[in-house]
Amino acid sequence: MRPSQALSYAAVLVLVFASSSSSYASILEDTCKALGADYDYCIKFFQADKDSATADKSGLAVIATKIARVAAVNILERIAALKAADKDNKIQGPLADCDAKYTGAVHAFDEAAREIAAGKLPDAVTNLGEALEVPDSCAEGFREVGVNSPLAAEGSEFTKECSVAYFVTRML
Repeated sequence: MRPSQALSYAAVLVLVFASSSSSYASILEDTCKALGADYDYCIKFFQADKDSATADKSGLAVIATKIARVAAVNILERIAALKAADKDNKIQGPLADCDAKYTGAVHAFDEAAREIAAGKLPDAVTNLGEALEVPDSCAEGFREVGVNSPLAAEGSEFTKECSVAYFVTRML
């Protein structure tokens, strides 16, 4: 291959790569715009996974599910620390309930990611919807015993993350 041909070939590859890269960026931007007022949060959310920049819509749904799963695992670690540190029986019951609920959310995210990949979108949306209810359900246990939830901040952030996964999957 002559140098001029190689250069032309390289230029074509760069154009193809740039075109596909910008179309993926457009997919991410279009997806986040569809979420409305949460555009900036959505972009920031997806920056947690470098593969977001080159994902198609289905890939974004799986990525969002995985990011939200990590948040659930982090909350489970916080719950374990709270259970070990605070031996007050009044708080131990709600913490145990929250532990079970967030463990269920982790399993729901695992299942939803498999369902998205398999094209079983209604099932994935159902699982993500169940995970979305976990923070409120967890907080309710603390309200019932007259205690402010020590997981309120984490639950609020989890709700946002889970909402992104839920709505991106619903848009498929």
